[in-house]
Amino acid sequence: MGMPDEPICKKRILSIFQATRQLLCEPTFVALHRRRPEDFTRQCKLTFVIVTLMILQKSLKSLQLRLHEFMAHWFEAGHGDLSVTSGALTHARAKLSPEIFSQLNQKAVLSNFYGPEYQEAVRRWRGHRLLGMDGSLIRLPCSQELFQEFSEIAIVNQHGKQDRYPQARISVLYDLLNDLALEGQLASSAKGETQLARQHLALVEADDVVITDRGYAGYQWLVECRQHGQFICRCSCGSFAVVQQLVQRDEADVSLTITLCAPENQITELKRLGLPLELRVRFVTLRLSTGELEMLATSLLDELAYPTTCFGEAYWDRWGIETFYGRIKGRLDLENFSGQTVVAVHQDFQATLFLSNLESVVSASAQSQLAQPSASQRKNPVQVNRAVSLHALKYHVIELLASDVPLEQVLMQVEQWLGHNPVRVRKNRKVPRRKESAFRSYHFLRRIRKIVF
Repeated sequence: MGMPDEPICKKRILSIFQATRQLLCEPTFVALHRRRPEDFTRQCKLTFVIVTLMILQKSLKSLQLRLHEFMAHWFEAGHGDLSVTSGALTHARAKLSPEIFSQLNQKAVLSNFYGPEYQEAVRRWRGHRLLGMDGSLIRLPCSQELFQEFSEIAIVNQHGKQDRYPQARISVLYDLLNDLALEGQLASSAKGETQLARQHLALVEADDVVITDRGYAGYQWLVECRQHGQFICRCSCGSFAVVQQLVQRDEADVSLTITLCAPENQITELKRLGLPLELRVRFVTLRLSTGELEMLATSLLDELAYPTTCFGEAYWDRWGIETFYGRIKGRLDLENFSGQTVVAVHQDFQATLFLSNLESVVSASAQSQLAQPSASQRKNPVQVNRAVSLHALKYHVIELLASDVPLEQVLMQVEQWLGHNPVRVRKNRKVPRRKESAFRSYHFLRRIRKIVF
């Protein structure tokens, strides 16, 4: 599960960016991702490619200022001098289907990353991809269209002051070891996590291991996961009778395989869906550093191939999806959307996932250089500074995706930026998690927090 070889990483990166460049210029691809047949057919200043890159390079600066900067950069890249208004961009982006970014992700990033020639460079756990699923709530801009489409949330502070905003739920299927978002769903927060997660299962392969938190623990969820691949699911103390018994025992490193039977109130629905009414499940217990007893349910029944002690390492990797949400909400500032329509919100969300994946494959190459034996003399290992890498990618998006500059030259410059400013990894550091009120958090997001990009 070590770092992939540097030459393979570089070759894979080139194939991903070359495929992205080709798709953005392909007439068939353009036709598929405009919202109406007549969109992007006239000789307009804001072309399909410009609008796509502007959304991908989302900024918190004023829209008109960002347009001036983008067009100046576009001119430097040899595309001609263009001047447009923010209103023109607003009209132009309404013509673009949000699915363009998810399709770029599937056809350019994922198809190449998991391609046959790069399989040896894909990081795995005991031969399996570890796929995390989790949901998160996000706040949307206050517009009438978004209030109608998504759930409305009302908040109040200790002085009785009220505020409200539309709220959505996002759900992501995430490759935990390779830092890749395979798919993302955005819907009203009225929809549950498990309901959205079921839509991800179509992408799960037979050898994949799906890792979920205790909010997903239920017979139907486990059965549905097993229909597509393997699973490791954390269980709450009251989820199953066998779990309650293990809690009473309060012993670590216990492994118990039993046949779970479907609850009576779910049998009719399970039969309708064609799902089995019995499932062999292995329950294991682990002792956390806090002293808490953790319960995991898994379909990996072979105790020789998967000893009880190995599940702590595997479940710990689930934290990768939490840090991913931290990056897209913090570093990429997802909740500061660049538009106030349903289309704009979906565009920003899918563009953020695509940009994050591009950053992951570029960072993997830079990280392989930082992990060279010459660096072993350091007291603490170092890793790529994700704040630097994400914004370096946004800064070079035109050269990377829509210019005549050789990709090798641009990627070399980006990787130099990433390698010059690493951060040290100090083991066993724990930062206490603070719980803020919803009102204080929303006030900070709307009126205090400032990011310059």
